[in-house]
Amino acid sequence: MSGRIGAAPDRSLHVPLDMLVFLDFEASSLSKQSYPIEVGWVFEDGTSEAHLIRPAPDWTDWDPAAEAIHHIPRIELEREGTPHDAVAQRMIEVLSGHDLLASAPSWDGKWLSTLLRAAGLPRHSLRLRDSDAALRETARAGLRGRVAEDRLEEEAANLVALCEVREAGVAPAHRALADAQEERARWLAVRAAAKG
Repeated sequence: MSGRIGAAPDRSLHVPLDMLVFLDFEASSLSKQSYPIEVGWVFEDGTSEAHLIRPAPDWTDWDPAAEAIHHIPRIELEREGTPHDAVAQRMIEVLSGHDLLASAPSWDGKWLSTLLRAAGLPRHSLRLRDSDAALRETARAGLRGRVAEDRLEEEAANLVALCEVREAGVAPAHRALADAQEERARWLAVRAAAKG
Protein backbone atom coordinates (compact mmCIF):
# COMPACT_ATOMS: atom_id res chain seq x y z
CA MET A 1 0.00 0.00 0.00
CA SER A 2 1.27 3.46 -0.82
CA GLY A 3 2.30 5.88 1.91
CA ARG A 4 0.83 8.80 -0.02
CA ILE A 5 -2.20 10.29 1.67
CA GLY A 6 -4.57 12.39 -0.38
CA ALA A 7 -1.82 12.99 -2.88
CA ALA A 8 -2.53 15.16 -5.86
CA PRO A 9 -1.44 14.00 -9.29
CA ASP A 10 2.28 14.38 -9.85
CA ARG A 11 2.61 17.96 -11.04
CA SER A 12 6.21 18.37 -9.91
CA LEU A 13 7.30 19.32 -13.42
CA HIS A 14 4.36 21.68 -13.91
CA VAL A 15 4.47 23.73 -10.69
CA PRO A 16 6.18 27.07 -11.32
CA LEU A 17 9.34 27.64 -9.28
CA ASP A 18 9.45 30.13 -6.45
CA MET A 19 6.03 29.29 -5.08
CA LEU A 20 5.29 29.38 -1.38
CA VAL A 21 4.93 25.89 0.08
CA PHE A 22 3.43 25.33 3.52
CA LEU A 23 4.94 22.22 5.10
CA ASP A 24 4.36 20.32 8.33
CA PHE A 25 5.71 17.19 10.01
CA GLU A 26 4.31 14.93 12.68
CA ALA A 27 6.93 13.16 14.78
CA SER A 28 7.59 10.20 17.06
CA SER A 29 8.02 12.49 20.07
CA LEU A 30 9.53 15.81 21.06
CA SER A 31 12.73 14.21 22.36
CA LYS A 32 16.21 14.73 20.96
CA GLN A 33 15.96 11.28 19.34
CA SER A 34 12.62 12.03 17.64
CA TYR A 35 12.14 11.50 13.94
CA PRO A 36 9.48 12.39 11.36
CA ILE A 37 6.56 10.01 10.92
CA GLU A 38 4.41 12.04 8.50
CA VAL A 39 4.99 14.99 6.20
CA GLY A 40 2.49 17.06 4.28
CA TRP A 41 2.84 20.11 2.10
CA VAL A 42 0.59 22.40 0.14
CA PHE A 43 1.67 24.85 -2.53
CA GLU A 44 0.15 28.31 -2.63
CA ASP A 45 -1.97 27.15 -5.60
CA GLY A 46 -3.48 24.35 -3.47
CA THR A 47 -1.51 21.43 -4.91
CA SER A 48 -0.80 19.14 -1.98
CA GLU A 49 0.83 15.89 -1.03
CA ALA A 50 1.30 13.87 2.16
CA HIS A 51 3.26 10.78 3.14
CA LEU A 52 3.38 8.50 6.11
CA ILE A 53 7.08 7.78 6.67
CA ARG A 54 8.28 4.25 7.36
CA PRO A 55 10.96 4.65 10.07
CA ALA A 56 14.62 4.06 9.24
CA PRO A 57 16.00 0.95 10.97
CA ASP A 58 17.76 2.97 13.69
CA TRP A 59 14.75 5.19 14.45
CA THR A 60 13.45 3.59 17.63
CA ASP A 61 12.20 6.54 19.70
CA TRP A 62 8.44 6.42 20.35
CA ASP A 63 6.28 8.36 22.79
CA PRO A 64 2.75 7.05 23.46
CA ALA A 65 1.75 10.60 24.50
CA ALA A 66 2.69 11.87 21.01
CA GLU A 67 0.74 9.01 19.43
CA ALA A 68 -2.29 10.04 21.50
CA ILE A 69 -2.07 13.47 19.82
CA HIS A 70 -1.45 12.50 16.17
CA HIS A 71 -3.21 9.09 16.32
CA ILE A 72 -0.68 7.38 14.04
CA PRO A 73 0.45 4.03 15.51
CA ARG A 74 4.00 2.96 14.75
CA ILE A 75 2.70 -0.33 13.32
CA GLU A 76 0.78 1.70 10.70
CA LEU A 77 4.02 3.42 9.68
CA GLU A 78 5.80 0.09 9.36
CA ARG A 79 3.00 -1.46 7.29
CA GLU A 80 1.78 1.48 5.18
CA GLY A 81 4.49 4.11 5.30
CA THR A 82 6.67 5.04 2.35
CA PRO A 83 10.35 4.24 3.00
CA HIS A 84 12.07 7.25 4.56
CA ASP A 85 14.62 7.56 1.74
CA ALA A 86 11.88 7.58 -0.93
CA VAL A 87 10.04 10.36 0.93
CA ALA A 88 13.26 12.37 1.18
CA GLN A 89 13.92 11.94 -2.57
CA ARG A 90 10.34 12.94 -3.36
CA MET A 91 10.68 16.08 -1.26
CA ILE A 92 13.90 17.07 -3.06
CA GLU A 93 12.25 16.39 -6.44
CA VAL A 94 9.07 18.37 -5.74
CA LEU A 95 10.13 21.08 -3.29
CA SER A 96 13.55 22.24 -4.52
CA GLY A 97 13.47 25.82 -5.76
CA HIS A 98 10.42 26.80 -3.69
CA ASP A 99 10.02 28.93 -0.57
CA LEU A 100 9.34 26.35 2.17
CA LEU A 101 7.40 27.60 5.17
CA ALA A 102 6.63 26.00 8.52
CA SER A 103 4.76 27.26 11.55
CA ALA A 104 7.40 25.69 13.84
CA PRO A 105 10.56 25.89 11.74
CA SER A 106 12.93 24.82 14.51
CA TRP A 107 11.05 21.53 15.11
CA ASP A 108 10.11 20.95 11.47
CA GLY A 109 13.66 21.82 10.42
CA LYS A 110 15.03 19.26 12.88
CA TRP A 111 12.79 16.54 11.45
CA LEU A 112 13.56 17.57 7.86
CA SER A 113 17.27 17.36 8.64
CA THR A 114 16.81 13.95 10.31
CA LEU A 115 14.96 12.65 7.26
CA LEU A 116 17.48 13.99 4.74
CA ARG A 117 20.51 12.71 6.68
CA ALA A 118 18.94 9.24 7.11
CA ALA A 119 18.49 9.14 3.33
CA GLY A 120 22.15 10.05 2.77
CA LEU A 121 21.28 13.53 1.48
CA PRO A 122 22.83 16.82 2.60
CA ARG A 123 20.81 18.10 5.55
CA HIS A 124 20.55 21.57 4.02
CA SER A 125 19.22 20.34 0.65
CA LEU A 126 15.94 22.00 1.61
CA ARG A 127 15.54 24.97 3.93
CA LEU A 128 12.54 26.09 5.95
CA ARG A 129 11.60 29.50 7.19
CA ASP A 130 8.88 30.69 9.52
CA SER A 131 5.44 30.95 7.92
CA ASP A 132 4.78 34.00 10.10
CA ALA A 133 7.49 35.84 8.14
CA ALA A 134 5.65 35.11 4.88
CA LEU A 135 2.38 36.32 6.42
CA ARG A 136 3.98 39.62 7.43
CA GLU A 137 5.61 40.00 3.98
CA THR A 138 2.26 39.38 2.29
CA ALA A 139 0.51 41.88 4.56
CA ARG A 140 3.19 44.55 3.95
CA ALA A 141 3.04 44.02 0.18
CA GLY A 142 -0.75 44.37 0.14
CA LEU A 143 -0.80 47.43 2.41
CA ARG A 144 2.12 49.27 0.81
CA GLY A 145 0.92 52.45 -0.86
CA ARG A 146 -2.30 52.48 1.18
CA VAL A 147 -0.67 52.83 4.60
CA ALA A 148 1.99 55.35 5.60
CA GLU A 149 5.45 53.79 5.47
CA ASP A 150 6.11 54.58 9.14
CA ARG A 151 2.94 52.63 10.09
CA LEU A 152 3.40 49.76 7.65
CA GLU A 153 5.08 47.29 10.03
CA GLU A 154 2.54 47.83 12.82
CA GLU A 155 -0.44 47.66 10.47
CA ALA A 156 0.91 44.49 8.84
CA ALA A 157 1.31 42.84 12.25
CA ASN A 158 -2.23 43.88 13.21
CA LEU A 159 -3.61 42.48 9.96
CA VAL A 160 -1.86 39.13 10.49
CA ALA A 161 -3.27 38.92 14.03
CA LEU A 162 -6.79 39.65 12.78
CA CYS A 163 -6.64 36.91 10.18
CA GLU A 164 -6.35 33.92 12.47
CA VAL A 165 -8.24 31.17 10.68
CA ARG A 166 -8.58 28.75 13.58
CA GLU A 167 -11.44 29.48 15.92
CA ALA A 168 -10.47 30.30 19.49
CA GLY A 169 -10.17 27.13 21.52
CA VAL A 170 -9.94 24.80 18.50
CA ALA A 171 -6.75 22.75 18.54
CA PRO A 172 -4.75 21.99 15.39
CA ALA A 173 -5.52 18.69 13.66
CA HIS A 174 -2.02 17.30 14.37
CA ARG A 175 -1.93 15.66 10.97
CA ALA A 176 0.73 16.98 8.63
CA LEU A 177 -1.38 17.85 5.59
CA ALA A 178 -4.26 19.35 7.58
CA ASP A 179 -1.86 21.54 9.56
CA ALA A 180 -0.08 22.65 6.36
CA GLN A 181 -3.44 23.46 4.77
CA GLU A 182 -4.37 25.53 7.80
CA GLU A 183 -1.17 27.58 7.40
CA ARG A 184 -2.02 28.15 3.72
CA ALA A 185 -5.53 29.24 4.75
CA ARG A 186 -3.99 31.80 7.12
CA TRP A 187 -1.82 33.10 4.29
CA LEU A 188 -4.79 33.32 1.91
CA ALA A 189 -6.79 35.23 4.55
CA VAL A 190 -3.93 37.71 5.07
CA ARG A 191 -3.49 38.16 1.31
CA ALA A 192 -7.20 38.82 0.81
CA ALA A 193 -7.42 41.23 3.74
CA ALA A 194 -4.28 43.10 2.68
CA LYS A 195 -5.70 43.67 -0.82
CA GLY A 196 -8.74 45.14 0.94
